[in-house]
Amino acid sequence: MKKIFLGLGLVMVLMSGCTQETQNKFSHTMQNWTGTNGVLDAYAGEKLIKRFIKVDKMSTGKGTDDGEARAYRYGYGYDDKNFNFIVDKGEKKIYFEVSTFSTYFFYENTVDK
Repeated sequence: MKKIFLGLGLVMVLMSGCTQETQNKFSHTMQNWTGTNGVLDAYAGEKLIKRFIKVDKMSTGKGTDDGEARAYRYGYGYDDKNFNFIVDKGEKKIYFEVSTFSTYFFYENTVDK
């Protein structure tokens, strides 16, 4: 148990000397390692038009040659056709992209636990 606390303490000390960007990258790495149960809701105006569930992460598109961030995010999730937060028969895991100009919300699924 002491080793765990010492390890966490060492990580905290090392992270305090890192830039915010490095800390964010570390945070995302930890989140991806521990896993998430994400939901992405996409809206057209006030109407929910698409929901993806069991999304483990969303990534920002980057240019092949210049490495610059693109105006979209992408990931994989199950197409929740009936918006019930449960993977039903026939709902497949698919790749999706959302523009930074889209209205969407990405959050943890607390319904399907």
